[in-house]
Amino acid sequence: MDKLKYQMIIQWSEKDDCFLVGLPDFPGQKWRTHGETYEEAVANGKEALESLIISYEVDGESLPEPSIYRMVS
Repeated sequence: MDKLKYQMIIQWSEKDDCFLVGLPDFPGQKWRTHGETYEEAVANGKEALESLIISYEVDGESLPEPSIYRMVS
């Protein structure tokens, strides 16, 4: 899927004893998914992101603009 240009935040949670995955470019998305390992969190985050994009497209909603790092010279 070529639209995966959105940032994912992966952070360990002592309380939940797992890695939490956030998708901050999507409004109302604090923590979207999780994983017991970092690799599992990445895979689940990608799956959640793909599902969100499909959901937006099915509902005819415009995708939010991705936060893109731009170097300033």
